[in-house]
Amino acid sequence: MFPVIGLMRTTETARVPEEMTGRQRRTPVGKVSLRDTFRALRHRNYRLFFYGQSVSLIGTWMQQTALSWLVYQITGSKTLLGVVAAVGSAPMILFSLWGGSLADRYPKRRIILCAQAAQMVPAFVLAVLAWTGLANTWVIIGVAAISGTAMAFDMPARQAFTLDMTSREDLLNAISLNSSIFNGARIVGPALAGVVIGSLGTPICFLVNGVSFIAVIISLLMMRLPAHVPITTEAAAKASAFSGLSYVLQHRRVRTILALLGTVGIFGWSYAVLLPAFARDVFGLGPDGYGALMSASGVGALAGALTVATAGHVFPQRNVALGGNWLFAVALFGFSLTTNYYVALCWMALGGFGMLLFFSTSNTVMQSVVPDEWRGRVLGVWGLVFGAMIPLGSLEAGLMAEWLGPSFALAFGAVICAIAGLVALLAIRRREAQEDR
Repeated sequence: MFPVIGLMRTTETARVPEEMTGRQRRTPVGKVSLRDTFRALRHRNYRLFFYGQSVSLIGTWMQQTALSWLVYQITGSKTLLGVVAAVGSAPMILFSLWGGSLADRYPKRRIILCAQAAQMVPAFVLAVLAWTGLANTWVIIGVAAISGTAMAFDMPARQAFTLDMTSREDLLNAISLNSSIFNGARIVGPALAGVVIGSLGTPICFLVNGVSFIAVIISLLMMRLPAHVPITTEAAAKASAFSGLSYVLQHRRVRTILALLGTVGIFGWSYAVLLPAFARDVFGLGPDGYGALMSASGVGALAGALTVATAGHVFPQRNVALGGNWLFAVALFGFSLTTNYYVALCWMALGGFGMLLFFSTSNTVMQSVVPDEWRGRVLGVWGLVFGAMIPLGSLEAGLMAEWLGPSFALAFGAVICAIAGLVALLAIRRREAQEDR
């Protein structure tokens, strides 16, 4: 039993068929209970991961916030804000398929340890260069590229590792809790970064991020896992990097999820790139105001993650995902029109809530319908889409904001997200109608 929560009742589960695999899986049933919100923490390995990641992600968000502010402070260019964000995630386009293949063939913990260490070193380097005044645009781009390459191998292995740390019946809850710590860090990290930048300077944010990786590395080393069973030579020969892409193209439901993810990511997720411009040019604020905008989105997303963790098994996942997408689009559109800072904070919180409902639920659906032996490679494709949407979206948002203004750029993206959700709904209903025949 998990000691922090205290007495917990055993979550009731029911066997339901996997849509694509034909096997049985367990899913929670019954009424909504706050006691079930953190049930995945009953697993010791996941509990260690949860605490380690909570520390590490705060540092990550501090660095991301400080990096955007430093670029805009040095150059004053909205386009370069998009370029740096694009370079940081572009390696995922090149390497995430290989990362997913490795996750299906080798111990996932070992891959994650190497990737975390590879992200820690650039943070320390950036801290030193920023402190000595040598951190120009090209240095920042180079550091972002190195960190992005490590992330391309980290993301598929880390997401696939969730099932190894918990159980199939707790997978939805664990993924939602992963989102909760990610977005909890979005609240603390940017707000703390704003204070640190204003009082101690941006190099301290990079230093804190480097130190924070130690927490997750220690938590991974403390886990007790069964011995890794290598896959057979025949299975290894079939586990190529592109086999996951072939699998996705053959399954309509996974294709639909990833297509909607890519569209929303390109035209919606890129809003974060423009927040420094909104903070300084629209609202007339400094780093504290920018950090607060980022944190407001994190507050909403954290609320969304805990909502899914508590009640995600009660409502149809399709409704949650599509409803979250449309809620995000409405909030983004409202934010683009307001010039009142406090109203903008509310729109950011609402947008974060809707965005989390969409991203968390769609990720859970995809992991639930994919066989265990394919999970790493399919999540490698997820990483490919995720990696592609950030640079494309960052460049699209940066260029459009430069030409037509940041408000128009966000409003345009919000409309595209709403239309994409409608197209996905029509595609789902068409598929269901064909299956009923």
